[in-house]
Amino acid sequence: MTTRLLIIGGSDAGISAGLRARELDSSCEVTIVLADRFPNYSICGLPFYLSGEVPDWHWLAHRTAEDIAREGIHLLLDTTARAIDPANHLVAILDETGKPRQLPYDRLVIATGAVPVRPPIPGIDLPGVFLLRSMQDSFAVHAYLDTHAPRSAVIVGGGYIGVEMADALTRRGLAVTLVEHGAWVLKTVDESLGGRVGAELRHHGVEVATGITVERIAQAGPRLHVMGTEGFGATADLVLVAVSVRPQTELAEAAGIATGERQAIRVTRAMKTNVPDIYAAGDCVETWHRLLGAPTYLPLGTTAHKQGRVAGENAVGGHREFAGTLGTQVVKVFEAVVARTGLRENEAKEAGFDPLTVEARAWDHKVYYPGAHETHIRLTGDRQTGRLLGAQMVGRYQSEVAKRIDIFATALFHGMHVDELNDLDLSYTPPLSSPWDPVQMSAQAWVKQRHQAE
Repeated sequence: MTTRLLIIGGSDAGISAGLRARELDSSCEVTIVLADRFPNYSICGLPFYLSGEVPDWHWLAHRTAEDIAREGIHLLLDTTARAIDPANHLVAILDETGKPRQLPYDRLVIATGAVPVRPPIPGIDLPGVFLLRSMQDSFAVHAYLDTHAPRSAVIVGGGYIGVEMADALTRRGLAVTLVEHGAWVLKTVDESLGGRVGAELRHHGVEVATGITVERIAQAGPRLHVMGTEGFGATADLVLVAVSVRPQTELAEAAGIATGERQAIRVTRAMKTNVPDIYAAGDCVETWHRLLGAPTYLPLGTTAHKQGRVAGENAVGGHREFAGTLGTQVVKVFEAVVARTGLRENEAKEAGFDPLTVEARAWDHKVYYPGAHETHIRLTGDRQTGRLLGAQMVGRYQSEVAKRIDIFATALFHGMHVDELNDLDLSYTPPLSSPWDPVQMSAQAWVKQRHQAE
């Protein structure tokens, strides 16, 4: 009997679910309900479109609508899911003409993603103030850049989108002020590395204001005035608010689907919800953390792809489980790259480990070969067992930071001890590394400090 698989949401998780289902069961009827016209577009690529480094937004498509249709998937674009009726296996929608309809399903995958947090800042709805999460958001910012030719911008929020957009708008020729409520930018890494990212921003002309809570945005003639604590004030032509995201789960909750961490949909590792025949995946769900052995909320594109694939497989009779996340992340800021995986020291303590963190410096390749740069690595391991718990890195764009954090991530995935990193058979040639890779040098520094402390 043909399985009718209905998917709500057509970004990373939704498309991955549909493709995997069709791979395993070519008779499966897959329909994807998408609220806009942009299936499987790279939201992570929006800053590079706005910077001009990616000149055509069409290039951000992982797959075109035509590519997806060729896989036997039916796309309902500009279609809004309004309600889920689990008892009757129906989803109420408004189609692209605004006409209400009911769609039946045998299995349902919810992949509604996340939406930007709108902090309660007076003036956030003024013209020239933007949030950035969707293709439509990027078109609005792009149009404003083209039509208003702003010369300055204030960015509220020093997370990944904030620092990437500081880079993007600086490349567009704007004078940028970045405002962060924490003590340093990129709070996903420790202060010593976040401080280096702040220094990189300042080196490229970005004004960085930390320890500031934005309290109000007001019209100042044709411009916008941003006011905050500690007497902060800045006037600009454009304001971008990028403080956080939250899971978009209202539709699921209304159908009786349980939520957990940060109101994300609670799922098993098979991506099942508490409601029969309904799965969920991506930025709207909790994520199983491989080190913590518990759910958390970590919205990442890589994770969404994997979870969607698991949901799609199981929706057509499979028995796969999501292997878990380690929170592996990387971001480029001008000429610097910052990355992390696993747990930081404070996170490891909260999880019951006995962490020791060592910060090491190593050249990215042999110093005698031109162009060598120092890479800063913070490595965290368990003092009692020697188990690797996490790593953070900052280096230059050319220094293979992303691939080196992947070595740590692979080691974490397989439960390796810090000292075992030295046994890895890693490649070496003077223009690219050293006989002991920086990953291994940091491991040696950790082992030495642990031994000295005994």
